Amino acid sequence: MKASEAKFLDFLKKSPQFVIPIYQRTYSWTERECRQLWDDILRTGKSKDILAHFVGSIVYIEKGLYQVSSQSPMLVIDGQQRLTTLTLILCALADFLDSQEGEGKEPVDGFSARKIRNYYLVNPEEEGERRNKLVLSQTDKDTLISLVDKLDLPVLYQTQKRK
Repeated sequence: MKASEAKFLDFLKKSPQFVIPIYQRTYSWTERECRQLWDDILRTGKSKDILAHFVGSIVYIEKGLYQVSSQSPMLVIDGQQRLTTLTLILCALADFLDSQEGEGKEPVDGFSARKIRNYYLVNPEEEGERRNKLVLSQTDKDTLISLVDKLDLPVLYQTQKRK
């Protein structure tokens, strides 16, 4: 095993795709875990003394390690809850920036809605399942695709939300 340090956005941008294997649990973070991560992000962003924040490790293996023709998806073994939550935050940020006018559409260089989607949420030149940067398992997959692509949420999600 080889461990290396990487900035999350750089890591996400250069990786072709992350796939959550079927044997991994579905997304299960509650508001408590999301709030803790969000508070950490805000604290880091507000402080000039904190230059980085360790969000945790993402353990993966390359799905087609021996394929030569193209970059292989990464099978996520650990870190899928953080990876999914950060993807949802990026999706929400892109949606927010879409709603802004003028200079508010790209408040920081490289962070327009289009760039966030094309760098971190989708592979714009791909089609089908290869288009998505993160492919979740089971019912989570359709929900995330709906959020990223601004589609109606799956009926199953809407039914679960009412309970």
